[in-house]
Amino acid sequence: MTRDPAAARAAFLEAGTWFAELVQELRPHHWTRPALGTWDVRGLVGHTHRALVTLADYLGTPAEEAVCTTTGQYYALSAAATDPAAVAARGTAAGQELGRHPGSTVRASLERARQALARVPVEQDPVIRTVVGGTRLGAYVPTRTFELAVHGLDVAAACGLDRRPPEAVLADAGHTAIEIAAPAGRLPEVLVALTGRRGLPRGFTVLP
Repeated sequence: MTRDPAAARAAFLEAGTWFAELVQELRPHHWTRPALGTWDVRGLVGHTHRALVTLADYLGTPAEEAVCTTTGQYYALSAAATDPAAVAARGTAAGQELGRHPGSTVRASLERARQALARVPVEQDPVIRTVVGGTRLGAYVPTRTFELAVHGLDVAAACGLDRRPPEAVLADAGHTAIEIAAPAGRLPEVLVALTGRRGLPRGFTVLP
């Protein structure tokens, strides 16, 4: 499944803007609420914030060879290469690194990511160094949009806020979910559920 690079970048920036605005709404009593797994809201926001940080960081670290060229492949490789406990610990640490003014921290990271992307002409698709090895930028950008959208919704739910990403962001994240499900052979279950044939099994996920 192909993507328009300009549209993918626009969706990422729109997702980042929406997430930054969501974080700005959070009040002191929200930050210690349980959120996802072992994370409280601060830990989850810290983890999600890394979607902005890593894009800017990785754009500054080119790689010679692409081992990952599609968004779905990135998630498969990431699942094999990362330790869930280490991911949880990084998220908790990232939450503390947000500092006393998380909203300002997130906005600054969004601007840094925006500037980093702007330095790469949209017709170029460089290979950048990520946690799974050399990855095409066009494959990596949608993973960041997906993280911002899904975890942004997690943050909103944990805080009791009725907030949803813009439609372009939801469409892009939905596209990514299909790309993740396809290589793992999970599309039949998704299709029958989306068309009302039967529900998904308990605990079903498209993630590896």
